[in-house]
Amino acid sequence: MSATNASFSEFSVLAAAERTLFRLRQVDGHMVTAESCTGGLVAAMLTHFPGSSDVTEGGFVTYSNAMKQKVLGVPAKILEKHGAVSAQTVEKMAEGALKASPIASISVAISGIAGPDGGSAEKPVGLVWFATAMKNGAVISDKQVFSGSREDVRAQAAQHAFELILQRLS
Repeated sequence: MSATNASFSEFSVLAAAERTLFRLRQVDGHMVTAESCTGGLVAAMLTHFPGSSDVTEGGFVTYSNAMKQKVLGVPAKILEKHGAVSAQTVEKMAEGALKASPIASISVAISGIAGPDGGSAEKPVGLVWFATAMKNGAVISDKQVFSGSREDVRAQAAQHAFELILQRLS
């Protein structure tokens, strides 16, 4: 992690992951991830801790649109109309991950533009969409625009994903 953004250090993200694991155990929950721009960082932070398999079901890294469609069931029409970085896409990613998981009770999905290239006026570098889904519950999406290097954006996105999960579990 970049030393220029100490508030989003690896240690901060690990602390958020540990809080999430603690809360999942409190509510007897199990989670699954569906990640694009974070490339599995959320799942990696969760599984950093021994024993995390008691509440961490697994994760999907679906970087390409083809994988989002094939693995998570994101409809091609949504990707064509709204793009991979959109509320509609992450909502379907979260639903798809939850559906594919035998025991998960909550999922988080993340898709964004980590940079340094790939942004536009409509979708700038640092734009990240999130969605959380719960079995027998609503899917909630959230949009953030982060700053800094690619590494900073990814770390901030992982940190925010944990915050969203904790909100849903409270």
